[in-house]
Amino acid sequence: MCVEELIFFKIFFTMIDSVEILNIYKSFEKLRALTNINFSIKQNTYFGLIGPNGAGKSTLINIMAGLAYANKGTIKIMGNDVRSKWRKARHCLGVVPQELVYDSFFTVREMLRLQSGYFGYGSENYPWVDELIETLDLSEKADVNLQRLSGGMKRRVLIAQALVHKPEVVVLDEPTAGVDVKLRQVLWEFTKQLHQKGHTILLTTHYLEEAENLCQQVAILDKGKVIAIDSTKSLINQYPYRFLTVKTDKNSSDIPESIRKLMISFQNNRMTLKLYNKKDKIGDVLETLTSAGIHIIDLKTSEPSLEDVFMNLTQSKKKHD
Repeated sequence: MCVEELIFFKIFFTMIDSVEILNIYKSFEKLRALTNINFSIKQNTYFGLIGPNGAGKSTLINIMAGLAYANKGTIKIMGNDVRSKWRKARHCLGVVPQELVYDSFFTVREMLRLQSGYFGYGSENYPWVDELIETLDLSEKADVNLQRLSGGMKRRVLIAQALVHKPEVVVLDEPTAGVDVKLRQVLWEFTKQLHQKGHTILLTTHYLEEAENLCQQVAILDKGKVIAIDSTKSLINQYPYRFLTVKTDKNSSDIPESIRKLMISFQNNRMTLKLYNKKDKIGDVLETLTSAGIHIIDLKTSEPSLEDVFMNLTQSKKKHD
């Protein structure tokens, strides 16, 4: 291959999205699970897919993985259609499911080697299997039967299973659900390392603080529809409010009416106000409180979080439905 061909190949390859989701519809009898889902994920992106229970997140992942078929539309993994080029698509994809699915007849190492064999790898891939075992702190359990492992250890094995064939795209479907704080930190540090090595990560989680800290881009799914998609920072910047928490020496009944209208909570003489960025000024609030003879003991401001944006968008949608 000449230099020009190499350059063309490199440019063409980098133009391919890791995941391309085009016009996906999915129904289960009378239930419409997904409606006109359209978005793509660039290579080496840490992408968050969030939404309330029943939003359609797992259904979309099942279609990606070939566990379910869409009624309409196409999904491509690294340019490979999940139906017409399913073998190549699945080789590019590793999925860590919500459920703890395992085969109780095998040890950890046996299971991972078997999983590796499903993708055509033999003993030449054993060093990578051993590296996964060590990285995920499974060394002491490598020759232990899977049914004897704790839930947290089984979760680590699921992650190793998803990575034995070195997929370009890794899907994490609620990977920290029900795990302890220590394991959660181990898992997130590991996914950061995967991302740094060039993997595309698709994460679904109900822990929105995790999504905010980890994800470069986020799509919000609600009732089977994408209601927002943008970079995490841009989504948060679109939220028009910020918060002011003030501790006073008065009860809530002593607070002026104009301030009570902004109040979203009051507990132990500490009130939290929701301020509209363009209208409600912190200086005006403090001046109103002082003029009313209210002594301010402490105060702090906080910017909106991804959770605030999520709640605002999903609750607004419910009001319009």
